[in-house]
Amino acid sequence: MVYEPYWRSRQSRPSLESYDRWRATAKALGLSKAARHRLEWVIFYQEKANRNGTLVCRHFGLHRNTLGKWLRVFDAGNLRSLETRSRKPRRLRQRAASSVKDSRLIALRKEHPLWGKMKIAVLYRSTYGEPITSWYVQRVIEAYRLYPRRRKPKQRHPAAGYAKKRITELTAKQPSTGFLLHLDTIVLHLFGVKRYILTALDHHSRLGYAWMTASHASAAARDFLDRLRYLLGGQIENLHTDNGSEFLKHFHTAAETLGLTRYWSRPKTPKDNAHLERFNRTLKEEFLREGNFHPDPATFNPKLTDWLIEYNSVRPHQALNYLTPLAFAERTMGLHTMWSSSTAG
Repeated sequence: MVYEPYWRSRQSRPSLESYDRWRATAKALGLSKAARHRLEWVIFYQEKANRNGTLVCRHFGLHRNTLGKWLRVFDAGNLRSLETRSRKPRRLRQRAASSVKDSRLIALRKEHPLWGKMKIAVLYRSTYGEPITSWYVQRVIEAYRLYPRRRKPKQRHPAAGYAKKRITELTAKQPSTGFLLHLDTIVLHLFGVKRYILTALDHHSRLGYAWMTASHASAAARDFLDRLRYLLGGQIENLHTDNGSEFLKHFHTAAETLGLTRYWSRPKTPKDNAHLERFNRTLKEEFLREGNFHPDPATFNPKLTDWLIEYNSVRPHQALNYLTPLAFAERTMGLHTMWSSSTAG
C-alpha cells in the first residue's frame, strides 16, 4: 500500500504551474540527478497517475515501498528532502585506548620507525608478554602520526631544467640537407667492456655518421657534434636527440653557442627517432655482426669509417629511390663527392 503524503489531501492538488516551479527550484538548488528523478516520481504521481501508486511503480520500474518512502519524506517547501541522506551512524565506535599500551608502542615505534605493524606487534608481545593485535598497533601509529621521516627528494635529472621542444612540435619540413640531424647512442657490452657508438643521420638525405668512444660523457658528444659540423660544412640548423645524459651539459652548451635549435624525443617513444633507429639497426646487422668490433676505438673507428663510406656513397637507399645518400645530398646541398674521404678525420 502506498501511503498518502501528509502534506497534501485529495481535495487539494498542486497546479501545473507548481510542477514547473518545482522543477525550476530543483535546478536552481543544484539537486543531484537522483533527487530530480525522484521529483519526477512525485509529479507523475500527482499529475498523470491520479495518485495511483501502482501506475507510478509500473511506469518507472519501482518497488512500492521505494515510492512510498519518498512520498512520505517529500516536502514541497524543501525539495532537498529528496536528496539521499547519509547512512553514516550517528554514534561511532571509539577506540578503546590504553595509555600504558600506547606509550609502550610509541617507544617501540620510535626505536624502529621503519618496522611495520606486524613486526611491532611481535616485538611488543616478546618484550612485555602481553597480547596485542596488529590493528591496535596500526591505530596507534595513525593516532600519533608515527610515520617515518620523509626522504629528501632525489636530485632532479639535469635535463629537467631545460626547456624542451619535443620533436612533434617541428612542423617545418624543408627539403635540404642539414636542416634536421637526428642523434643517438648505441651502447655495446662485448668482450667484457662497455663502449658507446654515437650515431647521427640527416633527415633529408639519410647521410649517416658514427663514431665510437669509451666515454659516455657529454664532452664526447660535444666532440661528435664538432665532427658533424666539419663534415657538413657547418650547415646544420636543428638537432634532435633523446633524453640521454650524453646530450646534456657540454653538448647542450655547444649547441646553444652555435645557435642550433634542439628538439627532444618523448620519453620511451623510439618512434620519434625512427629514421636513426633504422640506421642503428643497419649498422649492427651489416657491420658489427660481421665481426668488425674491436674494444680499442683507435682500431675500431677506421674500420667503421670504411663502412660509412660504403653506406653513404655505394649502398643504394630504398627511401631515396635507390640513390645513395651522398648522391641525393649533392642535388640539394651541393655536397662535394669527396665528402666521404673527410670522414676519416
